[in-house]
Amino acid sequence: MPRFTRAELESFRGAEVPDLVGPGVRLVFVGINPGLRTAATQIHFGNPANRFRPALVAAGLLDPPVDGVPGMTEADLATLLARGVGITNLVPFATARADELTRAQLVAGRDRLERFVAEHRPRVVAVLGVTAYRTAFARPHAVPGRQPGPIGSAELWVVPNPSGLNAHESVASLAAAYAEPARAAGVALSAPPDMLAP
Repeated sequence: MPRFTRAELESFRGAEVPDLVGPGVRLVFVGINPGLRTAATQIHFGNPANRFRPALVAAGLLDPPVDGVPGMTEADLATLLARGVGITNLVPFATARADELTRAQLVAGRDRLERFVAEHRPRVVAVLGVTAYRTAFARPHAVPGRQPGPIGSAELWVVPNPSGLNAHESVASLAAAYAEPARAAGVALSAPPDMLAP
């Protein structure tokens, strides 16, 4: 796993990471925006401290890492694509923290996501973070779970953000939340249901 100095990571501020999307995509997870390490590696959720990969393993969307090393890999991304799972972001460019984004940038992210859905036509879209969702979609009282209205042709869900800053969520609770839109999208899960209890 590559190591970066703080200065090297800062050099990736504003860099973009291409969307992970393939033909026949069923489910798209929507991050807020890439972190600096993700931009540096060009691997979504590439920071080994992020809990997205462990939650996907616990949800049955990925296999446990063979080498035990945390963090997403290119092989993980290929597995997700093969299973009909994609990843995009509300805001495409990297910052050190999501709270550096402005309200206007998040609102523009909704338009970006609507264009993405129109082009790729996933069955389900799951936004990773209720606070960013409330701002981007002008729904200040939204709660996690399936939302009352779709986004374009896709069912819309809001699920917890996997960042370690979201301390009241565990890997188990994240896994349970991520498994719900996966099932709604018709993505097969390899973990038995009792593994998904928070």
